[in-house]
Amino acid sequence: MSNHRLQDAIEALKSTRVRMTPQRHAILEYLYDSMKHPTADEIYKALEGRFPNMSVATVYNNLRVFKDVGIVKELTYGDSSSRFDCVTTDHYHVICQDCGRIVDFHYPGLDEVETLAEHVTGFRIHSHRMEIYGSCQECTKKVQH
Repeated sequence: MSNHRLQDAIEALKSTRVRMTPQRHAILEYLYDSMKHPTADEIYKALEGRFPNMSVATVYNNLRVFKDVGIVKELTYGDSSSRFDCVTTDHYHVICQDCGRIVDFHYPGLDEVETLAEHVTGFRIHSHRMEIYGSCQECTKKVQH
């Protein structure tokens, strides 16, 4: 599954004339293989052994390119580092309040919420994001022992 999606992402980059460098390919591959919603720093640390001349700025710049092309979503959480999601279809997130782990949660779209929000507030709604918070199984087990 991730290999097919990775190939689709590479094709999307090629169609916008973005050159596929080894670093770009490695960053994309990490995103699609890990599915962990990593930060740029986490990606950098995972790849620095393979690419000793790559900087954190290189990772950020490539993530920005991926975001602009539409193959990655940036998830911002206030003051903490952005996380990056290679699943760009509509979905939601369950987030562990203890370790920060993020897991995709698929649920039918809540488009009626946008319609209601527009009606009640007069805003023109562009999108929405839902997050559910709790403790993952690993963190729950740690507390129980």
